[in-house]
Amino acid sequence: MPRTTRLSSSLLRAAAVTGVAALTLTACGSGSGSGSGSAGSGSGSVKVGLITKTDTNPFFVKMKEGAEKAAKENGAQLVTAAGKFDGDNAGQVTAIENMVASGVKGILITPSDSKAIVPAIAKARAKGVLVIALDTPTEPQSAVDALFATDNLHAGELIGEYAKAAMKGKTAKIATLDLAPGVSVGVQRHNGFLKGFGATDKDVLCAQDTGGDQAKGQTAMENCLQKNPDINLVYTINEPAALGAYTALKAKGREKDVLIVSVDGGCTGTQAVKDGKIAATSQQYPLKMAAEGVKAVVTYAKDGKKASGYTDTGVTLISDKAQAGVTSKDTGFGLQNCWG
Repeated sequence: MPRTTRLSSSLLRAAAVTGVAALTLTACGSGSGSGSGSAGSGSGSVKVGLITKTDTNPFFVKMKEGAEKAAKENGAQLVTAAGKFDGDNAGQVTAIENMVASGVKGILITPSDSKAIVPAIAKARAKGVLVIALDTPTEPQSAVDALFATDNLHAGELIGEYAKAAMKGKTAKIATLDLAPGVSVGVQRHNGFLKGFGATDKDVLCAQDTGGDQAKGQTAMENCLQKNPDINLVYTINEPAALGAYTALKAKGREKDVLIVSVDGGCTGTQAVKDGKIAATSQQYPLKMAAEGVKAVVTYAKDGKKASGYTDTGVTLISDKAQAGVTSKDTGFGLQNCWG
């Protein structure tokens, strides 16, 4: 799911004024319980921080669940924070400062603003705190010790390859329903789709930004159909945008003859694949990102070994209409491993 939003300077100033109010900072999961070895079981346990963009997005809810479970299994204390809105960089800065002051050994973070968060991360690392980005890389990526995330370029390539095979030689008239200009997740998925399909931006008849929103996805698809009514292939940045596109196509009686492919693998989106609304999606795994991150912090606390570089947390093509030469799994697998 695209989860990065760039902020205007006015929003950043406003968020800075209410930084503490804009986020939730709690010891969570079994951290509030008692008993030796449970997450947050005492002052001797390793303290791990998790900072997400929001605490309501299903992707981040699942990420938090993964972190809670891993903390409990590894005898760590998990402390969490979340911005009041997607893009709350000031809130994330405050969360980092509060966590460092509380004595965390490591911080896992999904950056709201990949560039603006870097100075705060640098200060935390200078104090010996291990910082791992989850899902969204910082800019530069080397601003953190490690990145645990989906390979979004590969996720796009998978659905591009699938679409190419599914079109069976038919001339593609492509619409792309994208995220927003300059956002790395959106750019990588878009470019991956085109690469996998064997196309370029010159082959795209209509490109619209949706912010990953279902209502905006519907509007974008309506606009594309008005300009190019014979579109027969739609790439979407995520499944909400895909469902918006499907609604627009259905209103025109085109839902049966337009191929929609997407990325994310949330439970609603995977069900939409099963229902035939989306042909295929690339499924990613937020729970794994967080679980591996917690383990890395515990390892660092115990033996000083730091996680480094990029760890690909995996992606699987999900479709009930397999195509020759394209590896995929069906929605039975997808629904067992979805999130949200």
